[in-house]
Order: sequence, then C-alpha cells, then structure tokens
Amino acid sequence: MEMLRFATAGSVDDGKSTLIGRLLLDSKAIFEDQLESVERSSADRGFDYTNLALLTDGLRAEREQGITIDVAYRYFATPRRKFIIADTPGHIQYTRNMVTGASTADLALVLVDARNGIVEQSRRHSVIASLLQVRHLVLCVNKMDLVDYDEGRFDEIVAEFSAFAAKLDVDDLTFLPISALNGDNVTTHSPNMPWYDGPTLLHHLEHVFIGADRNLIDSRFPVQLVIRPMSHDHHDYRGYGGQVAGGTFRPGDDVMVLPSGFATKIAGIDRLGKPVEEAFPPDSVTIRLTDQIDISRGDMLCRPHNQPTVTQDISAQICWFNSDRKFEVGKVYAIKHTTKWARAKATDLLYRLDVNSLSRDEGVDSLGLNEIGRVKLRTTQPMLVDNYERNRTTGSFILVDESTFETVAAGMIIGAD
Repeated sequence: MEMLRFATAGSVDDGKSTLIGRLLLDSKAIFEDQLESVERSSADRGFDYTNLALLTDGLRAEREQGITIDVAYRYFATPRRKFIIADTPGHIQYTRNMVTGASTADLALVLVDARNGIVEQSRRHSVIASLLQVRHLVLCVNKMDLVDYDEGRFDEIVAEFSAFAAKLDVDDLTFLPISALNGDNVTTHSPNMPWYDGPTLLHHLEHVFIGADRNLIDSRFPVQLVIRPMSHDHHDYRGYGGQVAGGTFRPGDDVMVLPSGFATKIAGIDRLGKPVEEAFPPDSVTIRLTDQIDISRGDMLCRPHNQPTVTQDISAQICWFNSDRKFEVGKVYAIKHTTKWARAKATDLLYRLDVNSLSRDEGVDSLGLNEIGRVKLRTTQPMLVDNYERNRTTGSFILVDESTFETVAAGMIIGAD
C-alpha cells in the first residue's frame, strides 16, 4: 500500500490539531477509550463540545515541559493509503520545526483561519514548503462556520494566496473550504457549502498522485555501514548497508564506487536477510558486489555514466536554527551530508530571503534564528552531491556546531561548483 507523508503548517490557533483530530476520528484511527478520554477532558475544561485538539495535546504538553519533541507524528490508514502526519508547531519561533516536518513530506497542508485570511506565518510556511521542494500544497481555509460558510470570503482568500503562490515553486496547488471542528469537507461533503463541488480533504489526500515525485533516474546509494557477520555460516559474506537515495538498483547492474572511481557489478541485494530483485527509494537494503573493493561509510554507489558532482565548494540555501549564535562568514562548522561527515567553512553570505515579499536582502553579514539565506561553503573533503531540486537526499545537509554538537542549520544545495 502506498504511503503519503504530509506536514501541517499555519499560524497559531488556525486549527491544525483539531483538523488532525478530526481526520483520526473520522478515519476510525483512534480507539474508543481515547475518544472517551478526550470527551471527559473536554467536559472537565468546560467545553460544550468534544475538543479534538486534545488528541494531539499529549505531545504539546510534553513540549511545554521542556522535553524536546520538535514535531508530533501521527499515523493512520484508509483502505487506499497509509498516512504519516507531521504536526508542526505554528509559532514563529518554531519555524525550524516546520523545516524538520516538511523535509520528508510529499504534501504540505497549510491552514488559514477564514476570519484572519493569509497572515505572515501562512506565507512563511508556504515559502519553506516551496524551498523544500514539497510538490503538492493544499490551502485549507478553516473555520468556515465562523464566517457563515460565505463563498465570497473563501474566494477572497483563494485570490490573495494565488497571487502570492505565483512566485513560489509549487507544481500542484489545491484550495479547500473546511470546518475541522464540525467536520465540514474533511472526510464528507458539507451540506453547509453547496457552492463547493471539489473533493473532500481525505479524498484529495487519498488520490493525489505522488509517483512522479521520486527520482528513479539518478541511482544513488550512500553507504551507511559495511556488513561482515563473521559467523561460521556467513564467514565470506560482505555487504554494504544503507538507504537507496535515488534511482533503482538490480542484481547484475554496473555500478561505480565514489570517490575512488572503481567500477564493479551488483552480485545481489538483500532486505531483512532475504534476496530481492530490485531496490528503490526509500528502501533500506544491503548490496553485495562482485569485486572486493575498499568501501567505507560515506562512500556512494552510482551508475558509471550518471554520477553526482564531486566538489568541495557548495552553494546552498540554509535555514538557521540557533538562537544563541548567528551564521557568519569565516566560521567553521561540522557538516553531515547523507552518511558522510566533514568540516565546512562559511566563505560567503550572498543574501537573506524575506519570506513575506520573497525579496533578497543583499547587505547582510549574518543570519539569525529562523532566517533563510543563500550561502557558500568550502568543505575539508570532497562531497558527493546533487542539486536539491533533483534529489532531496543527496541535495541536503545539516550544519553542526562543533563546540556544542547542536544542529544549527539545514541546507538545500543549489549549485555545486
């Protein structure tokens, strides 16, 4: 069964938790005792309705206690598809958490309050989804019940967001008028909005086509570990474990090992100890080769005639995560790219991106918390990279502060020189 990963985004109190609660309830993904607990909690807090936001409140409370749970993940399934929801916080100081949630998402669900319309966080989250190459964007105009299900109000918001989204790199944009609290157009069509003849939210999530989003052309396999069981039965077994980052691999394929450049063939592919006939993203497998080659963690298998760029100079967009220190030219960070670690020096800061106007502030000398900018880095070792728009795995990296071991930035590679 196909899996769809989607991230929820939007400003504080736009109803993200209520919407997730509604999806879980109406798709029968919660147990009766969970529902009874939420009903009791709703009554205890004085609500005259079942507050579905309480279904995700367990993690919200943990976050308030200072436990680091950046993104709350929820799982549910229908007969058509499995789903993983990344519930990202709406507050501006948690923009970095939105980056985490959207980085693996196929689709981003941006909620706006029908009363307030498009606000700064709506734009900010949409820009981040676009930068992260989330191909499908759904704008849910929530709380339609509080504007008397007014079609005119919905059309105003659609027009305003369409004008803004024209500047974004989004392939597929969908608009839905909903009320998460009452369930209007979430899993069933709403009798309160007869003027809307599009799909419900769940129908759209079940049917949106994501098959073309994965890169099955550029074969990339970053080696995570060398597997030598050394048991009596497998004394001559040697395999390379990792997750396929692009393309397809089959026994008999010609492959090249980078950075050494040695060519060989795939002898076999194992998953969970059993041989398989092919592997493609995001399969985690062990690949066996016909030749004994010196391969270690951080090396990459690819096609001889389709290789990533080998470079020490990287041009990228980064989102800065750290509130204590700023990104500044001349500083050195640890860089993690696929399975490889190196050190990287910041050699240039070209501009900071204004997420409201999408204009470029070119006179800046640093990036602060949650700011996005175009930078250049020089690494201590050659990196095996692709542009992010071509491959989200080999085109991304994180920067780590060497003194505190904190992740201080996430980056998307734009150009490899």
